[in-house]
Amino acid sequence: MKKRGNFLKSLRFRILIILIILGIVPGVISAVMVIANYEDKAIEIRVNSIRNQCDILCSLLIKENYLNDSSSQAANSKLELLSNIYGGRILLVDRDFKIVKDTYHVDEGKTMISPEIIRCFKGEKDTGYSRKDQTLEIVVPVRSPDVQQLQGAMLVTFSCGEILSTVFQLEQIGILVIAIIVVLVVLLACVLSTVLVKPFARVTRAIEDLTDGYQNEQISVPDYTETVLITDAFNKMVARMKVLDESRQEFVSNVSHELKTPLTSMKVLADSLVGQSGVPEELYQEFMQDITAEIDRENKIITDLLTLVKMDKKSSDLNITHLDINQLLESILKRLRPIADKRNIDLILDSFRTVEADVDEIKFTSAISNLVENGIKYNVDDGWVRVSLDADHKYFYVTVADSGLGIPEDSIERIFERFYRVDKSHSREIGGTGLGLAITRSSIAMHHGVIKVFSKEGEGTTFSVRIPLSYIP
Repeated sequence: MKKRGNFLKSLRFRILIILIILGIVPGVISAVMVIANYEDKAIEIRVNSIRNQCDILCSLLIKENYLNDSSSQAANSKLELLSNIYGGRILLVDRDFKIVKDTYHVDEGKTMISPEIIRCFKGEKDTGYSRKDQTLEIVVPVRSPDVQQLQGAMLVTFSCGEILSTVFQLEQIGILVIAIIVVLVVLLACVLSTVLVKPFARVTRAIEDLTDGYQNEQISVPDYTETVLITDAFNKMVARMKVLDESRQEFVSNVSHELKTPLTSMKVLADSLVGQSGVPEELYQEFMQDITAEIDRENKIITDLLTLVKMDKKSSDLNITHLDINQLLESILKRLRPIADKRNIDLILDSFRTVEADVDEIKFTSAISNLVENGIKYNVDDGWVRVSLDADHKYFYVTVADSGLGIPEDSIERIFERFYRVDKSHSREIGGTGLGLAITRSSIAMHHGVIKVFSKEGEGTTFSVRIPLSYIP
């Protein structure tokens, strides 16, 4: 319960953060952009207005020949009026960089050489805006329409305090609006996060209820696509766990039965010897031979179980060597041929090409030997077992086909399970531990290979093995 609560709190917190970010960030960006655009637009309008006024004033200055005679009452009035309207300062400079007019009456008659004035005489427009000093500086050329050369330059410096004051007010309003948005978004996000987390809470609760009781029913929370995917995946996992649990129970039962059967036989034989006096030597030897056979059978089962345990370990090592697969298959068939000859079964090897590959000789030999032995055991008299070898640029392929009893369709998917037998009564007569195919599949899987089976009852069985030519750990 504590883990579920922590998970839901963490999920709700993440959703809350995402919703807050999605709600607040766009608002903040919008507010900043609106204020910045207002400031830029206000400055642009002020600059255009001042330039228009200055252009009109420059025409008057040229008409009154003000640069040569600054006594014009009309020009001086216009200059003072423009300066007062915009609350700034106007400096009028002639071609010799001499200040002809200063509306502050401070620097008249002085020489002024500044980068702005020089750029103006070069024909460049210049506008300077300082947010820190709250000033706007514009340089306007004074030119006569009849003369190409500039007559002078007008340096206009105005205060932008009212613009920045308006910007400050907008910023205050923006902060207030953003604060309101933050509060509303947080409240809305809390509500939405709670609503959005509810289906996941039902998922976790259903999973806990199911796992605690391990019931046979499935869970279903179809609120979102995500919860549907989660519940589907969980239901598949539960189904797989049930199959594994059933397989485990069957495996334990089979192991117990397989190990107990030889012990029961040995006890019966031993009790028979103990319960009789003066047992003939021939009968005593026969019983002891039977006991020895049961001990060998028990030892075979234990050996196969240990082999499977070793293969199941991740640390199981392969002794990989580069081998001639053709020669290896010939050796396997040569060793098994005496067993096949007892039932007049032909062992045939078809090699379509020379194949060399990286394999563990012992494990690969064990896997193929199990397949061929099964082909012999579950075959008919005078039948055949055909082993084929082929390869391409990446894999080599071994098929083991027989003319035997075949496998029922409903048993094909289970033949690689440990101790699983298709026909238990017939299998007991034939012998074996029921672990051969499980060992074979594990061995081939360790080589990063694949084994498949094709069979039809009464017509024989074909096992197909594919293994990489080069082993990559």
